[in-house]
Amino acid sequence: MKKTFFLLIMWSILYMAAALADPRHDEDIEVKVQIAGENVIVDLSLVVPATRQEVWAVLTDFEHMAGFVSNLKESKVINISGDTLNIFQRGSAKYGPISFPFESIREMRLTPFDKINSHMISGNMRKMEGTTQLLDEGGQTRIIYHTDTIPGVWIPPVVGKIFIEHETREQFQEMRNEITKRKQASTSSKPT
Repeated sequence: MKKTFFLLIMWSILYMAAALADPRHDEDIEVKVQIAGENVIVDLSLVVPATRQEVWAVLTDFEHMAGFVSNLKESKVINISGDTLNIFQRGSAKYGPISFPFESIREMRLTPFDKINSHMISGNMRKMEGTTQLLDEGGQTRIIYHTDTIPGVWIPPVVGKIFIEHETREQFQEMRNEITKRKQASTSSKPT
């Protein structure tokens, strides 16, 4: 009973923190979160001013991802078989006073420059299936991301949606920043 009361208090604090947060600078990242029973479904869409190859290089840089995605403490490839990789990742999702540690081993099936399919093999979620697609859009790349998960802990519908939306948006903003940084470094190093 005390644990339930504590969680309700913490979720209330999180909700208030979200309501008082500064306006986002990443509003062009469309995130939709649905909580249906145990399932958490996330759909995201954003445009990046880079080619699909430049976007792909960052989205599949699993060995260095902990260096540019702030909620990751560790990310590494543990097995490669053709275009299928097994990836270990560990980190902690944080928003306001709340944090959720996570750990997973996922199978990533790569279709270069087009699609990444993800399936959780093990971890502290009960289910995680995802797809990331890259589409050409007038000299830019649209990233379309979809996941269907069943967390290992109960997620309150209203506050949970805010938390998950924030984490997803922040993660993709950080990846977009890395894509832009690498593109600028590549452009400035080319001879004129």
